[in-house]
Amino acid sequence: MLRWVIFILFYLFISFYGFQAIKTITKNVWLHYLFIAVGLIIAGNFIIQFTVYSEGRVLNPAKSYAFGFLLAFMSFGLVIIPILLGEDIIRFILGLYDKLVTKNEAFYLPSRRKFISQIALGLAAIPLASLLYGMYRGKYRFRVLNYTLHFEDLPEAFDGYKITQISDIHSGSFDNREKIEYGVNLINEQQSDAILFTGDMVNNKSTEMEPWKALFGTLKAKDGVFSVLGNHDYGDYVSWPSREDKTKNLENLVSLQKEMGYDVLLNESRFIEKNGQRIAIVGVENWGKGGFKKAGDLKKAAQDVNATDFKILMSHDPSHWEEEVIKDDYHYHLTLSGHTHGMQFGIEIPGWIKWSPVKWRYKYWAGIYKEMGQYINVNRGFGYLGYPGRVGIWPEITVIELKKGTATS
Repeated sequence: MLRWVIFILFYLFISFYGFQAIKTITKNVWLHYLFIAVGLIIAGNFIIQFTVYSEGRVLNPAKSYAFGFLLAFMSFGLVIIPILLGEDIIRFILGLYDKLVTKNEAFYLPSRRKFISQIALGLAAIPLASLLYGMYRGKYRFRVLNYTLHFEDLPEAFDGYKITQISDIHSGSFDNREKIEYGVNLINEQQSDAILFTGDMVNNKSTEMEPWKALFGTLKAKDGVFSVLGNHDYGDYVSWPSREDKTKNLENLVSLQKEMGYDVLLNESRFIEKNGQRIAIVGVENWGKGGFKKAGDLKKAAQDVNATDFKILMSHDPSHWEEEVIKDDYHYHLTLSGHTHGMQFGIEIPGWIKWSPVKWRYKYWAGIYKEMGQYINVNRGFGYLGYPGRVGIWPEITVIELKKGTATS
């Protein structure tokens, strides 16, 4: 209850300054009422969705949109606050000066200046419009990122081998089948030799994937579709009636993926063979730094793999690569991860800037990195979670071509 009281007070404080800016630039009372009504509807819907209809930490589309609109509205106010609060401090100083120096009997504050409020509203419109765009269009703005990686010890038979990686489907958040069909078709259009899915098929429950089973079951590749589990796939964020129910949920999710034609690697490995040569696909269960599940067992997953094999590791959380993989006795040529979503918010201009707040939590958060002669690709995710949109960090389909030799050869 206390946190809801704090939230309401903070929300009222933010809304007050937004209302002050609106009131300063227009005397139209209907616009004043409209601002108040929108603020009340957004806050009321958020409170209802996260109390009356709450079920653990599962974020269904209704709860996600409640959070998204709240975030957009509050971002609007948060930009306005420092500008108008700064103006209030100056107004108070001027009023105090007038009272003490000019000896006016009454203390009064100078009126707000219209152009200051106009500046505040103009700046506040930028994050508001960006977040609303991210909810309307950004979350389905799929893009294909192509990389070519060179390895001197890549078997010759696999020179030019193409892999498509997808990650973080989060089917429990989907709300537009036509857009998802477009994304799935885009994956198949890459015509890669193998498709590798690196976890988080659902938000929390296996049932979330059932309406999408047939669609994602159309993903095909010559050498197969491989998958591993992410932290959301275990049902850890739901209060289950019993341990048996939770176990059954995970079993259902694994069975569902197998029915879709996916080869689910649970601390296991597979080999892809061509012309008498092979590469190893190694898949670990989720292993995450901090409070995340650590079910991944790298040694067990690679027990049938030789040290000299060319190895591609699928591990959902990139912190696993940093903490264990690159230090392992085995040389894992390429690791594929996801998990971070790039926080679904940031700025990326190729060759110039690549930034997201998530970089303060994860050292390796999006794209290709190389350490100790080993590569990792951190996929920005196919779906979304929490905020029902993406701003600057778009949903990603990664295509990696393996080449024998060095990058300059």
